[in-house]
Amino acid sequence: KQINDIIMSRAIMEETAAKPSETESSPVVADEGDDDDNGDHHDDHDHSPPPAQEDSPPRHQGKLILDATCAPADIRYPVDLRLLNEAREHSERILDKLYSQVKDVIAQKPRTYRQQARKAYLSVAKQRKPKKKQLGRAIRKQLGYLQRNLAHIDKLLAAGASLTLLNRQQYRTLLVISEVFRQQQEMYQTKTRRIDHRIVSISQPH
Repeated sequence: KQINDIIMSRAIMEETAAKPSETESSPVVADEGDDDDNGDHHDDHDHSPPPAQEDSPPRHQGKLILDATCAPADIRYPVDLRLLNEAREHSERILDKLYSQVKDVIAQKPRTYRQQARKAYLSVAKQRKPKKKQLGRAIRKQLGYLQRNLAHIDKLLAAGASLTLLNRQQYRTLLVISEVFRQQQEMYQTKTRRIDHRIVSISQPH
C-alpha cells in the first residue's frame, strides 16, 4: 500500500510540474491583446490545474488497483490432513517421554516411522489443490501412523510407564488426539465429512 501511495504522489507531482509550462506559453500568444485580457488568461490558467489535480488521483489509483495482485500467499491445506499430522507429531513426543520410563524393560524403542510419515504428509500438503483421491490416501496413511503410535503408547503403559509423569498439557493432548483418531477414522470409513462434536483444533478442541 505504501508503494502505491508513493507512485501516486510522484505521478501527481510530475503532472503538476508539467502544467506551469503550459500556462507560461499561453501569455505569449495573448500578448497582442489588452493587459486585462492577459490577466484574465492568467486567472483562467491559474484555476485550471486544481481540477486536473483532483481528477488525476482516481485515474492513477484505478490503474494501480487493476495492476495489483491480491491473491493470498498462504493457502491452507485440508483441515483433516493437517489435524491428523499434528496429532501424529504429538503422539510421537508423548511416546518418547513414556518410553524413557521403561527403556530398561523394553530394550527396543517402538518404531514410529516419523520421517516417512512427515514426507507422506508434505507431498500432499504442499499442493495448492490436491486431488480427492490423493487427499484420501494421505488421510488413510496418517490414520495408520497415528493408530500405530497410540497402540505403542498402550503397550508402554502396560509395561509400567505412568501417565502421571506427563504434565497437564501433555495428558490433555493425549486425550484429544485419541478422540481425533476416533472421529477421523469413523468419517473415513463412512465416507462422510460430518460428525458430532467434531474437533478441528488440537489446542482448542471445543
